Amino acid sequence: MSKKHYVIWKGKQTGVFDTWSTVQSLVAGMNNAQYMGFASKAEAEAAYKETYTKALMKRSLAKAPNSSSKPATASKSTSVKSTKTSLNFADYNIYCDGACSPNPGKSGSGIAIYEKEQVKELWYGLYDKHGTNNTAELHALHEALKLAVSYIQQNHSVQILSDSKYSIDCITKWAKGWKNKGWTRGKGEEIKNLDVIKDCYALHEKLKQNLTISHVKGHANIEGNELSDRMAVLARTQAEKGFVKYSQAIDIHSILAMASG
Repeated sequence: MSKKHYVIWKGKQTGVFDTWSTVQSLVAGMNNAQYMGFASKAEAEAAYKETYTKALMKRSLAKAPNSSSKPATASKSTSVKSTKTSLNFADYNIYCDGACSPNPGKSGSGIAIYEKEQVKELWYGLYDKHGTNNTAELHALHEALKLAVSYIQQNHSVQILSDSKYSIDCITKWAKGWKNKGWTRGKGEEIKNLDVIKDCYALHEKLKQNLTISHVKGHANIEGNELSDRMAVLARTQAEKGFVKYSQAIDIHSILAMASG
């Protein structure tokens, strides 16, 4: 059997180690210890340069079925695709979406939280009778980032999935440059939705080392995206101004039968 190597990111001592007995002595009694074994020293050293959460995500992806595996089939009562292996690779996968009708008009935001492969919670709200689709998407992303904080603090891997490239690009690509220009586009040009963009950017800067934000195709029958869409529409139709947890039993087929955005 080949010799294993170990990484400790959080323990009485951190680094790369080559004996399990050493690792045990350095993490014993620590509930928040972070460590993992690797097949080679090179893999261990590469992982140590990154975060524990990134290493977990990579391992989860490596274990996911490859593209030659037989795809999961939807049940006869719904055409929604399975997201349980190809997309939901983190410990917690948070889908967020916004809805507005007309645009501009009445808007709302929604979230579906998956613990690994299982939907755990649904959230909806932030109704605005003078909203826009982009604002609703940004507010949904903001709520997803806020929800991600507690999971990351508990050393869980987190992925946020949005079908809004505008929202994702605002936070992950453009905000840094806007901030450097005094929160303008340059030449004093105003940035729309600036307040929520600032809040999202500040949170993302704190979390980005332990967080993945992914773009997912909207209205493509992907379960998590569809559920967050239904929650966004529910927020709009019920004029829910807060951001509240869906209190009824999570019957996926019944929820997917609700109005979509």
